[in-house]
Amino acid sequence: MQAHNDTHATRHAAATHLYEKTLGSRTAFQGRALRLDVLDIELPDGRRSTREIVRHPGAVAVLARLPDGRFLFVRQYRKAIEQAFVEAVAGGLDPGEAPDEAAHRELREESGYDARRLLPLGSIVACPGYSEERLHLFYAELEERPGATAQDHDENVESLTLAPEAVEQAFLDGTITDAKTMACWLLWKLRGPRHYGGA
Repeated sequence: MQAHNDTHATRHAAATHLYEKTLGSRTAFQGRALRLDVLDIELPDGRRSTREIVRHPGAVAVLARLPDGRFLFVRQYRKAIEQAFVEAVAGGLDPGEAPDEAAHRELREESGYDARRLLPLGSIVACPGYSEERLHLFYAELEERPGATAQDHDENVESLTLAPEAVEQAFLDGTITDAKTMACWLLWKLRGPRHYGGA
């Protein structure tokens, strides 16, 4: 534990010369799901500039595994990229909602499944150059059968299942290019499928 703390402190101290001081902030856009702030900043050597920052409450993503060993994903159209994406079950945090609560909720809403076991994989910041959004990643072992879905009124999501070898092939051939889904898979593999489930 002491070694971990020492490493963290050293890493933090080594980065102080990179710190950017915030001189002022203004909101350029306020939307339903995010806010765009423009920050006036000062670099350590005195140069000044601006940073455009997306404010977001955070989200969850769930690598979900069925009892037969297949993995559950969802397919939905992503307007920003103008194509359908295959992704892990995911969604934003509601106000005051804990990440594990959001993970259970999103599973039920998007797929109809309940998790009989939910384990944290870690968290990632997908786009730190312009967004503060932090994604909390989970591994879930699902119940045998799904119930009814309860998708948001503006969602159009379909479920699909893939065997483990098909998941990895989908990463390699470009069928799955979603970053949070790749991060879920990587962390599940690194933390040990035998501990989290699977082979």
